[in-house]
Amino acid sequence: MMKQRWLSIREFLFGMFGLEFTTHAMEMRGSLESLFMLSTVGDMLGVPVLPPYYSLRLLPYVVPRITTWKRRVLRPREFTDEHDYHSKVYKPVHQAQGVESHE
Repeated sequence: MMKQRWLSIREFLFGMFGLEFTTHAMEMRGSLESLFMLSTVGDMLGVPVLPPYYSLRLLPYVVPRITTWKRRVLRPREFTDEHDYHSKVYKPVHQAQGVESHE
């Protein structure tokens, strides 16, 4: 009972003070990751930026993310789609850390 109250207060304070910073950090990370992927494996889309030698050296680190990156970059967009990362669903802190809630 006390633990549930503490988690509720903690989530409330996080939403009040930290959620905006977290979402901004996620947006920045996503945009930097897209830029990095474009510069390393952009030749898949027809944008040769780096010489193939450096792209091949980075390939083992990039392979797990290629399909999601291509899907995100090549999806059809409208003029109003400014930010890609606002559509993420907020997961409460206690669920993200694996703490079960007992209701």
